Amino acid sequence: MKYVIETLELTHTAVLEMLNAAIIAAESMDQPQCIVIVDKSGETLASFRMTGAKYLSMLSARTKARTAASIRGDSSAIPAEVAPLIAAATQDQVTGLGGGLPIFVNGVLVGGIGVGSGSADQDIAVAKAAIAMLDSKCNSAPLR
Repeated sequence: MKYVIETLELTHTAVLEMLNAAIIAAESMDQPQCIVIVDKSGETLASFRMTGAKYLSMLSARTKARTAASIRGDSSAIPAEVAPLIAAATQDQVTGLGGGLPIFVNGVLVGGIGVGSGSADQDIAVAKAAIAMLDSKCNSAPLR
């Protein structure tokens, strides 16, 4: 029986570089976004609203990030028919909206990212850009 396990966590350097990659992706599609990165427990590590992004999208971006971290999958994986019930049961802390992705490093969940203010496809593309940056750094350098 294990009593202690080793874990991985995102550093502030990783989070800042992920934010930057997400902002660059959003700018390339001319769609200002709200971006939230959480750790694996759903605690906010960073949140950023680009100039021109819808301010209420910060709420959905945070919920998308927390949902992705909690379910270890895309926020859009919550079935539409039960999404309102789950949202009510969790006081709107879970959503089925697209734009939330889990963040894994070497198969280990380290957090979630949520993006909002564009279409679901735009939100997902921006989140994927941030994750791709992290993947490129983690696959080219030893983990510390």
